[in-house]
Amino acid sequence: MGKLRTGFNRQTERQGGLKMKCFIYLRVSTKEQAEKADSKEGYSIPAQRDACAKYIKDRGWELADEFVDRGESARTANRPQLKEMLREIKKRKDIGAVVVHKIDRLARSMEDHVAIKAILKKANASLVSVVEHIEDNAQGRFMEGIHALMAEYYSANLGSETKKGMTQKAKMGGWPEMAPLGYKNVQTPMHGKLIRTVEVDDERAPFVVQAFELYATGDIAIPALTKQLYKMGFRSRGTEKTPPCKVSHSRIESILKNPFYKGIVRWNGIETKGIHKPLVSEDLWDRVQDVRSMKNTAGPRLRKHPHYLRGTVFCGECGAKLSSLTAKGSYLYFYCLGQKNEGNGCGQKYITGKDLEQAIAELYKEIQMPRALIEGLRENFRQELLKQENTSAKEQEFLARRMAKLTGQRSKIIDAYYAGAVTTEVLKEEQDRIAKEMGECQNRMDILNDGEEEVKETLNRALDMASKCHAAYGKAKPEQRRLYNQAFFRKIYVKDGEISGKEFTSLFNMLFDESSNKRDLVAGVGIEPTTSGL
Repeated sequence: MGKLRTGFNRQTERQGGLKMKCFIYLRVSTKEQAEKADSKEGYSIPAQRDACAKYIKDRGWELADEFVDRGESARTANRPQLKEMLREIKKRKDIGAVVVHKIDRLARSMEDHVAIKAILKKANASLVSVVEHIEDNAQGRFMEGIHALMAEYYSANLGSETKKGMTQKAKMGGWPEMAPLGYKNVQTPMHGKLIRTVEVDDERAPFVVQAFELYATGDIAIPALTKQLYKMGFRSRGTEKTPPCKVSHSRIESILKNPFYKGIVRWNGIETKGIHKPLVSEDLWDRVQDVRSMKNTAGPRLRKHPHYLRGTVFCGECGAKLSSLTAKGSYLYFYCLGQKNEGNGCGQKYITGKDLEQAIAELYKEIQMPRALIEGLRENFRQELLKQENTSAKEQEFLARRMAKLTGQRSKIIDAYYAGAVTTEVLKEEQDRIAKEMGECQNRMDILNDGEEEVKETLNRALDMASKCHAAYGKAKPEQRRLYNQAFFRKIYVKDGEISGKEFTSLFNMLFDESSNKRDLVAGVGIEPTTSGL
């Protein structure tokens, strides 16, 4: 036997003038390396191929075929080209060697390495490494085992360090993976290094926001939402080889339940405030989750005939939502979902769409406020705004100190969790408490930070709407009427064919409710402003 592990001595190689036949096996773990013409490590496909081909040529061997796994991990032997090569070796019986650039190209698991070597040995084929030059003796076999073990250790250590780095990045509010739709991964220069961060994707972010806003109405199901977003131009990112395409139903659903869009990073069951810019508010995200929960428990719903009142009208007997259907192709009716889907014993009869539309229009006539009263309220609010400015500065200082304290508490509880000092349950309880308190503080700070002119504008817009809402609603198109209903009402209750009750949104509740203190309206502006579309 010669010193090099070829499986043949020189006489055997040249018997009958025949050259020893061999296979080349090439592998890289990333698509980028597969396509790269060169690499500092020499591990790209072209670099491996050139080194192996030169090795074979220098020894006068014959290259029978090559097998290439592009972008495949060596942590498992379940690689298509590796499996194909082993099948060929078993079938042909004339392959004397498998040439690889390095042993770790073949496997990074000692168990897989031994299994592959056993197959080669049974077929009388040897494993040849261009770089390691392993000799065919006891010492050589020992060194081959060392190389295989080092490859396994490197792979395991790399995985561990990668997971550790990803966890640390998530802990600091970063996102360690591919950015969700609506965002994009970017590299930002910082202190002489390129830092990978996530920023808003201006092309797709508006569609994501639209998805949340449409779904929050409760009037559209995921399939219809997916179809509508596609018509509006929403597409996936695509790749160099695949163009952007329609975003699937499941992808839309995952977007709607992902807290990343409200500014929260969820990683391994842990939630941390992200350093990225939220696309939706906490309130909008919560409303979407409420709708998701309701849809998951209310059973299937009819969605063929959406109406601008759906999502606003509720049963005055059992409190369930009213939905609509069209009978005989032209007659629109509203019915109680609780009675239809849950069989809760509700006795409310159907009401025609025409009658309900007229009743809602009359409701606006009842709530419309006289111009004289509006002007009196406007002056009262102006006086209250002046008083409010004198106290807001001190409150802002208090809230800033509270936010800083809560931020410190959040960091400490996360550190305690990673140190093993607290359980996952305790961590989540504390995170929920801190998030709730910080949300309350942030909401209040947002209110106080609103400029005087913005507050006045909101109040004046609300007063103007209240003074002419009946006439404006009567002239509005269906989609505009939907916006009016969402701005004024949380719920409108219908019983025995008539309006039996109503719940105003926060802003208009303080405006219309005689028992409320109008001064609260000044402090509350910003929590729930009038609908922007109006």
